[in-house]
Amino acid sequence: MLHARPHEDDAEADAAHDRFRTDGYLPLPGLLTPEGLEALREEALRLEKIARRRDFAMACMDGSPRHMTTLGGETIARESHLIPELYADAALSHLLATLTAERVVAVPDLLERHVLNILHREGDTHGAHTDDYPYALVLFLESPATPSDGGLLEFAPRAASLTALNTADSRAAHHHPGDAYLLRSDTTAHRVTPLTRPGLRRTVLNFAYTTTTTEIRTTRSAHALYGDPGDLPLRCGSPR
Repeated sequence: MLHARPHEDDAEADAAHDRFRTDGYLPLPGLLTPEGLEALREEALRLEKIARRRDFAMACMDGSPRHMTTLGGETIARESHLIPELYADAALSHLLATLTAERVVAVPDLLERHVLNILHREGDTHGAHTDDYPYALVLFLESPATPSDGGLLEFAPRAASLTALNTADSRAAHHHPGDAYLLRSDTTAHRVTPLTRPGLRRTVLNFAYTTTTTEIRTTRSAHALYGDPGDLPLRCGSPR
């Protein structure tokens, strides 16, 4: 399901790690094999039938908007074998350890461990935020064909606040189906730009990881986005 990746010699591995440490972001183009992409895309389409629509402003993330369809990790764990198996794949764990120079481990909160995010309506967006856990691996199953279609990742490394996304420190990246990226997601402010017209889709799996030495101070934001609809956005808590 995964291409043999990459950085097979020490110099390449060091260069990738240095880029990730500097940028808080590392693209992984073509991480999924064509067969793996097709299998995950079919799985996502099946799971989309039980996903929930979310349209609200995340109070604890400066009121940034959420217009998207999501499915949380607890439901994915019940309904899918493929996605949890990939999350725990030994080759993937080895890759993440190489790129981060740390031993990454599964996050304790199953809700946030592996989630499905689908943008599929004009204006759909995943607004500005940081994550509870230090590392996010985002796998693209569907994406708009060109940057002008929207669905771009915008990010600002080592951000003191979400407003860093509105400064010259902010960068943007476009990705294709089968691509992935690694993000230092607890200290990198990030968002997904709105889809610009009808008929576009951006479907990603987001895998969250932590380490054995990371102190975790979670918010309620993930429960507002992936939990039961009774978990109101106003109860999502305060950002770190």
